[in-house]
Amino acid sequence: MSQDTKIKKLVVVGGGSAGWMTALYLNTLYNHADKNFDITVIESPDIGVIGVGEATVHSIRFFFQAMGLDEHELLRETNASLKTGIMFQGWMQPNSDGSLHKYFHPFESQLSGSVLDISSLWMMSDKPHHGRYDESVCLSTPLAKAGHSPKSNTSRQYEGLVPYGYHIDAVLLGRFLRRKAIEAGVTHVQATVDKVDIEGDNITALHAGGNIYSGDYYLDCTGFRGLLINKLKQDNWQSFKGALPCTKAVAIQRKMPVGVSPRSYTVATALSNGWAWQIDLVNRQGTGYVYDGDRISSDEAEQELRTFLGFDSDVIKCVHLDMKVGCLKEFWVGNCIAIGLSGGFIEPLESTGLHLINLSAGLLATHLDKTHISQCVRDSFNRLMNGFYQDLKQFIVLHYCLTNRTDTDFWRSAPATVNETPWLKDQLKVWQHKVCEYQDLAGSFSTVFSDENYRYILYGMQHYPKLDLTVNPAITNGVFDRVQAHAEKILNASKPHADYLKQINL
Repeated sequence: MSQDTKIKKLVVVGGGSAGWMTALYLNTLYNHADKNFDITVIESPDIGVIGVGEATVHSIRFFFQAMGLDEHELLRETNASLKTGIMFQGWMQPNSDGSLHKYFHPFESQLSGSVLDISSLWMMSDKPHHGRYDESVCLSTPLAKAGHSPKSNTSRQYEGLVPYGYHIDAVLLGRFLRRKAIEAGVTHVQATVDKVDIEGDNITALHAGGNIYSGDYYLDCTGFRGLLINKLKQDNWQSFKGALPCTKAVAIQRKMPVGVSPRSYTVATALSNGWAWQIDLVNRQGTGYVYDGDRISSDEAEQELRTFLGFDSDVIKCVHLDMKVGCLKEFWVGNCIAIGLSGGFIEPLESTGLHLINLSAGLLATHLDKTHISQCVRDSFNRLMNGFYQDLKQFIVLHYCLTNRTDTDFWRSAPATVNETPWLKDQLKVWQHKVCEYQDLAGSFSTVFSDENYRYILYGMQHYPKLDLTVNPAITNGVFDRVQAHAEKILNASKPHADYLKQINL
């Protein structure tokens, strides 16, 4: 039992996904048995939510499930659809037949091989000459091609035939989580913080709406402004622009094109100076162009995106965004902890925004209790958070540095971004001679992307190792025949994505 039996006060500044996910998580953890923390969220009615981070990784399911949320209610109230992975288009030069280069990055693990791992077997077969890596080793690719969901008629909530995430309206998600958190006992204050009282490295009080709010701990969920954390520590930012130069975006919401059903995967298409996302919700499509603002203007970027989408698009909204790509050196200073965009941002190529919020909240929960917090605990939190961001930076660089596109200065410069990630640069040389495996990444800070995820990108981008081994063709063919048979079984059991969404939204 804690030596301090007094109920502590935790003040969250900022709503949106970061504020409400964190408040709901910590309230569920700390107060499910006895009241340990009094949690208050101060949310400004004057500051809007960015609301364009609409795709997730699969691990967010476990957060929603742990919070006791009904999955069907979540999907209905956020106009959500399901996501089995990302289809990358045009990140390499066109194929030899002139067709657009594509590869799929799913959430699932590769099925086990026989004597050798399945990746090595694939490399030493004739399959690299006849199709994509994911088409041979992955169960989600056939679902994506057929327009099917990862659900069967008997799938329970948060369970599927393959792992899946969501395409979700971020604004509606914030509102949904706010309602659930308030119902669970979190205090909601609608006011704008206009003054922060500081003593040394600690916040002593917040002034908002003519009232004063004090707490034992303060969570900064104020987005790129970093309203609290930036007042406590200067020179606390580390930019990733050298590795990830795309620091601007233009986002367009449009009505779903006529006759088009929501896809169960995200599409990431390379454009002249960055890439465009397409995320299908039940009622509309979220799109955007993440680009290098040093090479193209905002007007040029918007024009290129509109051309890509087609000028017959029924546009609902268009916004331009400046993105601070990087992270803090110290996420936890004194009694203040930065969560979400106030702590850092990695461009949204692999949909890690909500994942990083979930990760931060979970990590905070293991470091924060009612006793006095030692500096070594803060140091541990800061070390781990920095490791998570550095690992994600490295994984995103992997998508760019392997390109063979030479059509613009942006793409000609992309391979050099690997120089910003020395470990990856060295490892790519190693991966010319062996497959990427678990031991290569063991001991890292990797939070969601494993060696298997690396393989989908490496081999999707045609970075193949040269292997000089002899394998039994019968064994190799047997492995891939079993994968194919399993894939057909999964496809036959699955529901069309449109049918599943219609069933949920009746």
